[in-house]
Amino acid sequence: MPRWSKPLLSALLVLPLASHAADSYPAGPIDPKRMSDIVKTISSDEFQGRAPGTPGEAKTVEYLIERFKALGLKPAGDKGGWTQAVPLSRIQIAASPSISVSGAGERLDLRQFSEISLSTLQPVDQVEIANAPMVFVGYGVKAPERGWDDFKGADLKGKVVVFLVNDPDFEAVQGDDSFGKFGGKAMTYYGRWTYKYEEAARQGAIAALIVHETAGAGYGWSTVIAPQGETYDVVRGEADAKPVPVQGWIQRDAAVDLFRRAGLDFEALKASAKRADFKPVPIGQATLSVKLAVTHTTVESRNVLAKVEGSKRPDETVMFGAHWDAYGVGAPDASGATIRHGANDDGMGVAAVLEVARAFAKAKQKPERSVVFAIWTAEERGLLGSETYAAHPLVPLAKTAANLTFDVLLTAGPAHDVVLVGNGQDGLEQDLDRVAAKQKRTVTPDSHPEKGLFYRADHFSFAKRGVPTLLLMSMAGGADLVQGGREAGNKWVDDYTANCYHKPCDAWSADWDLRGAAQDVDLFYEIGRELANSTRWPSWSAGSEFTGIRAKSEADRHS
Repeated sequence: MPRWSKPLLSALLVLPLASHAADSYPAGPIDPKRMSDIVKTISSDEFQGRAPGTPGEAKTVEYLIERFKALGLKPAGDKGGWTQAVPLSRIQIAASPSISVSGAGERLDLRQFSEISLSTLQPVDQVEIANAPMVFVGYGVKAPERGWDDFKGADLKGKVVVFLVNDPDFEAVQGDDSFGKFGGKAMTYYGRWTYKYEEAARQGAIAALIVHETAGAGYGWSTVIAPQGETYDVVRGEADAKPVPVQGWIQRDAAVDLFRRAGLDFEALKASAKRADFKPVPIGQATLSVKLAVTHTTVESRNVLAKVEGSKRPDETVMFGAHWDAYGVGAPDASGATIRHGANDDGMGVAAVLEVARAFAKAKQKPERSVVFAIWTAEERGLLGSETYAAHPLVPLAKTAANLTFDVLLTAGPAHDVVLVGNGQDGLEQDLDRVAAKQKRTVTPDSHPEKGLFYRADHFSFAKRGVPTLLLMSMAGGADLVQGGREAGNKWVDDYTANCYHKPCDAWSADWDLRGAAQDVDLFYEIGRELANSTRWPSWSAGSEFTGIRAKSEADRHS
């Protein structure tokens, strides 16, 4: 038996313990230092907050193309180039619009960004509403497959519809008609503001207002007003569906006061909206008048796309994605800062995609399937870049095995787990469980499904067209951090959401610990690498709303 030195023996004795620590798994190819350097660059003042259609976009796109070229990747954009054109309408409401509610002989003026936040998607010089009747439509859901219709055939043409945020069962309890109809606390697409505005347009409304409540929305009023009246939309043709002329949010307290002035009890009406027999309720004699001066331009924005071409089945694809845009320059915060850097949202996602691209580019063997690396524009403006691609894909979606998306990553060190957004959606979740176990980590379902994060990131543009997806978004719930546990993870999420989300505070910091982010990106890299070297087609879970959509393209995958 050999004689061991005391130092070596001591080291061997602690090895079994170290092998079970979440921060000591075998290092993957993702380098937290490189990620940090990328974020430091693209979230610097020089990039001006990376708003679409600004000099910050030009600099960002140039930077991304240079990085992909340096890695030796091939372009995957339009006509053999690195980009895909995304024509956008950029629309800005002029300061101090006229907004008032009249009724019962009195007039109530509402202040933009204080009691109300209005915008438009119409590229016109002025939007005007004169004394349009206001109608409360509950949650404003029309879902025949769930046996729910809040509209009951009411004539809403030319009227202002006022919605509650989230789903009819968000606050439901046992015994309420809506209880369990929409997944309980887990928001469905019917709970999203995008759906409500779309439904308002389908109903012929002239304006749509959503009552802001932080719990139901998943974010505070500061997030609502972050765009400062600026909106973007895809450039629409004559035959395309038109958006509701005026859209926006109204502060809960302002809504309660408005209802009270009309002789209505907001809380009582809110409770009635959980019943299946709910019908739209006129808000007394209240009418809304609005004058919005509008400036609008057409912006030619760009998605950036690169690829590693598959060695055996190049027509089959695995896709990694993130968005490059942030909120640009806005009103000064309390410190006087005006640039909303978007360091974590989604500079970290960009760094993740670039690091995964580097890992594939430097691998000894090419993947059997092609791997596409997509960095989208205009996510913050309604997923417009990824939506443009998904509507006009450059590789067939039927033969896209998976979309793996990064959007806000952990900056507080390694964790014992990874948080899953959209629990129960598709078979990729089993891959996540298995690969996380290799890191001696577990998977924790999203602790705040009511925020509807599954419907708020670029992967959703692909999910709703049937492509199986995974989303990595660390603000979905507090991770079980190696240092501080779940309590520290929740504090990190709460601090980021309340103080930095969509604000100048979302800036790069030398104090970040990106080991946890690198762990998570390693997970997605490994899942994507396995898929890219297999013939497997992940499927949706039986209860998912996307199962049928994917089934329709089954024949295309085996042609």
